[in-house]
Amino acid sequence: METRSYIHVSWQRSKESLVDIDHPDPTFVDAIDRDSLLLRAARPVLSSLAAELANEPVCLILTDSHGVVLLRSGGDNALIGALDAVRLAPGFRYSESDVGTNGIGTALEIGGPILINGHEHYTGNLRRFSCAGALVTHPVSGALLGVIDITTKAENTNPLLLSFAKLAARRIQERILEEANELDAALLGGYYSACRHSGGPVIAVGKEVFMMNSIAQQHFDAGDQAALLDQTRETIGRIDPCTLLADLPSGVVARLTYQPTFVGEALAGGIIRVKPQGAPRTSETHGPALPGLAGTSAAWRRISHEVSTAVSRTEWVLLQGEEGAGKLALIVAAHDSVARDHRLAIADASADDLVEQVTADLEGGADIVIRHAHLLSNEQLDDLVELFQRVQDSSVARDPWVALTTYPDDGNPEVGAHLLHFFPRTVSVPPLRHHVEDLPALVRSLLNRAGATDLVLSKPALNQLMRLPWPGNVSHLRQTLHAICRTRRSGIVDMADLPAECRATSRRSLTRLETLERDAIIEALKVHGGDKAAASESLGMSRATIYRRIREYGIVN
Repeated sequence: METRSYIHVSWQRSKESLVDIDHPDPTFVDAIDRDSLLLRAARPVLSSLAAELANEPVCLILTDSHGVVLLRSGGDNALIGALDAVRLAPGFRYSESDVGTNGIGTALEIGGPILINGHEHYTGNLRRFSCAGALVTHPVSGALLGVIDITTKAENTNPLLLSFAKLAARRIQERILEEANELDAALLGGYYSACRHSGGPVIAVGKEVFMMNSIAQQHFDAGDQAALLDQTRETIGRIDPCTLLADLPSGVVARLTYQPTFVGEALAGGIIRVKPQGAPRTSETHGPALPGLAGTSAAWRRISHEVSTAVSRTEWVLLQGEEGAGKLALIVAAHDSVARDHRLAIADASADDLVEQVTADLEGGADIVIRHAHLLSNEQLDDLVELFQRVQDSSVARDPWVALTTYPDDGNPEVGAHLLHFFPRTVSVPPLRHHVEDLPALVRSLLNRAGATDLVLSKPALNQLMRLPWPGNVSHLRQTLHAICRTRRSGIVDMADLPAECRATSRRSLTRLETLERDAIIEALKVHGGDKAAASESLGMSRATIYRRIREYGIVN
C-alpha cells in the first residue's frame, strides 16, 4: 500500500473516531514511568542527536507504545512554542483516535515508519507541521516500546526526516541491547560471586532470567525447587532488599534473602541466598497417602494426615487452596477412610437453598462440606452462624463434622469474621506446582479413571508436563489429559501428541494474539518435522523471528 493510500485510510479512521477536525483534544496521561527501559535508553541518544541538529529547526519526540509523549529534545523556541500550542508535549497522547492522522499515531496504526507532510494531517492545527515517525521495538523480543518522531515546520519538510527517524530508532534499539547486556553481565557477576562466597543454595532472578546453583539443585527435590521458583517471583522488579519465608512441600521452611543488583540506577535483577530453617518432616510422621488419592509426596501425605485427623476428632476444618487443587477430593477420601459409617453431604455456597440443605443434612445426622465458602452472602453467613451455634450447643452422642473449602484471599471478607471461630483448624492445600513430583501418579490415576488404561506418556512428555505451572491445578491436568484422549486412546503419548499449550513454557501470561501465534508455530513445526526454516516459510515469517518466538514462548521442539 502506498503512502497516499495510508493517508486516505488514516483519514477514514480519524473520521470514524470522531476526531474534532478544528480543535482536537489529546488526552493527558499523568502516570508515566520516568525510569522505563525505553526512556533510559533514549535519553542519551536523543541528547546526542539533538546536539547534531543544534542549528536545525527540528524537534525529536519520544512516545510510549500508546502514543503518550515521554520526552522532547531539540528545537528552537519558536518551534517548541508551536508544539506547546497543539499540546504535542510530555504527558499528552497523540494517537489517531485523539488527534487524527499524525506521525506518531499513524505509525502505530500501520505498524511501520511514515512521513506525514503538513497538508496530510487530518486536523487543521497540525497542518503547519511535518512529522516522521518510526517504531522503536525491543531488539530481542520484538515487543513494541514506542515511537520516535521528528517534527519540523511544514515549509521545512524533507524526505530525509524519515531516514533520520529510522536512524534514531535504530540507535535507541542498540542502546537497549547494550543495557540489556550490561544488566545481564551484572546479574551474572553477582550470581557467581554469591556462589563462591556463600557456600549454600543461591538463586539469581530477573525479568527473563532464573538461575539456581548446583548446591540448590542437590539440596532441594523437584517439588521444593518448583515452590522456590514460585516464591522468587515475588522479588522480580523489587528495588529494596527483603527476606521471605517459604514453606516447602518437603516440610522444610526456607529463608530467602533477596539483594537487588543495579547498573547505575537500572535494576538488573537480584540475588537470593536460600537458608533452610529446619529439617524436613519424615514421611513416617504422616503415614501413607489416603486410599483413592494419587500422590505420595511429603506435602500430600502431610495434608492428608491433617484432614484425616480432623475427621477422626470431629474437629471442624477449613480447607484453603487454589481452584482445582484437590480440596474436595481430600475431604471425601479422608471421610471415607475415617468415618465411613457416616454419610457425607456436599453443598455449594452458590445454591439458593444452601441454608435449608445444610440444616436438613445436619439434623439428619450427616457430616457436611460446604464448597466455595468465600462466595457466601452476608445473609447466608448470619443464618449459618445461628445454625452452627445451635449444633455445637446441642448434646448428641456424636457431633456432626463440618468442613468448608475456600480460595485464598478471595470472595466475601466477612466469612472469616463470622465463621472462623467455629473452625479451629485451617489446612492449606498446596497447588500442583508445589508437589509436582506427584504428577506422574496423578496422570496415571486420571487416565485410568478416563478409561484410557492402555495409554502411556513417554518420559519426555511426562517431563514436559512436570515443567508447566498448571494454573488450574489437578482440574487443569485432567482437562489436558482428556484432550489427549480425544486423539490418542492407546499406545505411547509423545511430545508431538501434547496439546500446543503444553509444548511451551513461557514464564509470563500470553495475550490472545500471542497464544494464537504460539500455537501456529507449534503446529508448523509439527507439520514440518521440526524444520524451523520450513516452518518459518510456511508462516510467512523470517527465520530470525521464528527462532526469537521459540525462545520467547519456551517452545520445546
